[in-house]
Amino acid sequence: MRTIYLDCISGIAGDMALSALVDLGADQEYIVGHLTELPIDSFTMEFIEVDRRGITAKWLKLSFDEHHHDIDHDHRHHHDHDHSHHHEHHHDHDHSHHNEHHSDHDHDHSHHHDHDHDLHRASHTHDETSGHSHEHRKASDIMRMIDSSNLPERVKERSLSIFHLIAEAEGKIHGMDPAEVHFHEVGAMDSILDVIGVCLALESLDVSKIIVSPVPTGTGRLRMAHGLYPIPAPATAEILRGVPLSSFTAQGELTTPTGAGIVKALASEFGTLPAGTIDRIGYGAGSKNFDHPNVIRAILFQQEQTKNFDETIVVLEAQVDDSTGEILGFAMEKLFEAGALDVYYTPVYMKKNRPGILISVLCHPAKSDRCEETLLAETSTFGVRRSDWKRRVLERQWIQVDTDYGSVRVKQAIEGDRIIRQSPEFEDAAQAARSFGVPLESVYREIYKHLR
Repeated sequence: MRTIYLDCISGIAGDMALSALVDLGADQEYIVGHLTELPIDSFTMEFIEVDRRGITAKWLKLSFDEHHHDIDHDHRHHHDHDHSHHHEHHHDHDHSHHNEHHSDHDHDHSHHHDHDHDLHRASHTHDETSGHSHEHRKASDIMRMIDSSNLPERVKERSLSIFHLIAEAEGKIHGMDPAEVHFHEVGAMDSILDVIGVCLALESLDVSKIIVSPVPTGTGRLRMAHGLYPIPAPATAEILRGVPLSSFTAQGELTTPTGAGIVKALASEFGTLPAGTIDRIGYGAGSKNFDHPNVIRAILFQQEQTKNFDETIVVLEAQVDDSTGEILGFAMEKLFEAGALDVYYTPVYMKKNRPGILISVLCHPAKSDRCEETLLAETSTFGVRRSDWKRRVLERQWIQVDTDYGSVRVKQAIEGDRIIRQSPEFEDAAQAARSFGVPLESVYREIYKHLR
């Protein structure tokens, strides 16, 4: 199983994670190629080699078309996110990061993060002088753009999961519907490129599992619109609920809402580096220099497997007798977005012989709180039962099979040295059937012919 361990040495921000994955070997052309197909402003993405306390790392320099922004987002992402842009950046969250949000735009400007709805919701004062009035993008618009794009399915799922998490946190903090959370155009661009870029990098590396170290948040205060607020910022703290935090600290913001969203949404588990064999290591840099290396480390390794690979999962259950089929169908979608491994409904009889539905949700411990909250919010249940189960799982890996209908991914279940079973990825096979105008069964026959 291709596994990545994100070692959050100095916290995590989206651009730093993306840089580390590119340094690890993710295909930059693949990432940029997919991003340029999205209906967003023109941009240039460069990964520059820098030194952080003796560690060579990649640093993301991101520039936008001047016709759209009149600025060069020279992301000197101070992971201490020191956004020093050449203009005044208002974020309702004065991220005077020491890990600057979007890790640090080194733009020479005073940065007032109005961590208001945010991710990176900026209101650049240069707009007033340049004659440009940047529109705002709602979270729902960003997620609709991703959902209707031609991005690979797993990239869509991972990206949507991250944006949902961040929008929910911002919505809760500001008392508004998550779908209505607004992102200023420039800030939204940063967030879109970071979040989707990270998911594309993982896809390029064909990573199935992400494990994350305990996360440091930093210490101190942030200047926001309403005064000084503690670090971690409110949205970051909300997202990090249930995530193990590191005792390591430094003055300033070490983890941003975007970084927190990435680890919360994508991590299968948290902890130290598991037993296995290291393949490659990549480093992503922030711009600011600390007394410690301002980098995140990404380690690609083959996790050691035994014949009996056991893990603990959480099983959540609730019974309802007054939810419609439409509500339950929507709830299932939201549960999968929240990180559920599986969701299923079982017909049951409840009090007074009322026919009802037993909702069962399987998830990793790190995702259990969010899945539980989703059950309570999206169904009519008044309570959720929770239990820890042990399960045995076969190791899984993905291979690409070239057929007469194009390249199709195939999932293999492995135990030791044996392939137990193989299963074509449905979405790939269905797309091939549509493209070539042939029955789905014909595509499956062609795939299995190449697997023999």
